[in-house]
Amino acid sequence: MRLLILAALAIATPARAETFELKATPQTVAWGHYDATDKPVLTVRSGDTVVIHTLLTNSPAGLEKAGVAPADVEPALRAVFDGVPASARGPGGHILTGPIAIEGAEPGDTLEVRIRKIDLAIPYAYNAFRYGAGFLTDDFPYPRVKIVPLDAKRMTGLFGPGIEVPLAPFFGSMGVAPPPAFGRYDSAPPTINGGNMDDKALVAGTTLFLPVHARGALFQVGDGHAAQGNGEVDITALETSLTGTFQFILHKQQMLPYPRAETPTAYIAMGFDDDLSHATRKAVRNMIDFLVNTKTMSRDDAYMLISVAGDVEITELVDRNKGVHVVLPKALFEQR
Repeated sequence: MRLLILAALAIATPARAETFELKATPQTVAWGHYDATDKPVLTVRSGDTVVIHTLLTNSPAGLEKAGVAPADVEPALRAVFDGVPASARGPGGHILTGPIAIEGAEPGDTLEVRIRKIDLAIPYAYNAFRYGAGFLTDDFPYPRVKIVPLDAKRMTGLFGPGIEVPLAPFFGSMGVAPPPAFGRYDSAPPTINGGNMDDKALVAGTTLFLPVHARGALFQVGDGHAAQGNGEVDITALETSLTGTFQFILHKQQMLPYPRAETPTAYIAMGFDDDLSHATRKAVRNMIDFLVNTKTMSRDDAYMLISVAGDVEITELVDRNKGVHVVLPKALFEQR
């Protein structure tokens, strides 16, 4: 499948791009799923920017039991738990804001998502594990939740006495609707639509490219993380509520086969599969395809370059579909 340089394919953007704000309410969230039949809660045009408020994936009762004062639980979280009926929830557990439709988006297009800014919304996060989830399920056959205070000025999380975690906020879940044949797709395992990728490289300043599978693309975002280690081994990061500022650019008639991303300094190719080896093969092949089609390299040279200059990293091990990404520095091509 051909991958051209997407910057040349963006549709004409309006002379005056607009900025919107989308809050998380019972009417503007998709609880635990991506679905091509969901109705958009907002429609924007290519070039527009949306400030999106998101909620952490926990209940008011769960946070209070873990030690959060009732007054510190977000009113929006209480409203969503009280206002979203059981029939609209699941099969996953993430509270995602959206979907947002991009005018003119159709299957076969690519949606470019420029992550302009990410702000902490609350002064705490949590990390938790439970039996039956995470990577070492037999080693930890019981549940535990830890509340971690966040210092927005110093951008650190106080994990424990003498232990501060540097914060690098990103959204664990960013995606578009999957193909209609997927039905109501579980928000937990990432796949060809993006979704719960849990890729800590997707911070502010990064650009995400998503293949469009449904009319309007139907972008959703949530599962805010204040920080995370590659692998996310106990099944959670520093889970928190975030506010993200995103600009959407539509590229017509040039669908990527798989999500990919660009940081200011690197290209990122992704692979997701329930088998870690298969996920790795997908990520490496996707980077090879990118290099062949955008850097005019032979497949042999692309494969070799990844081996000598690329990094293959485990994104996450715990979302049924494991995540792998290949990172290749842009500086390699500065002399080309």
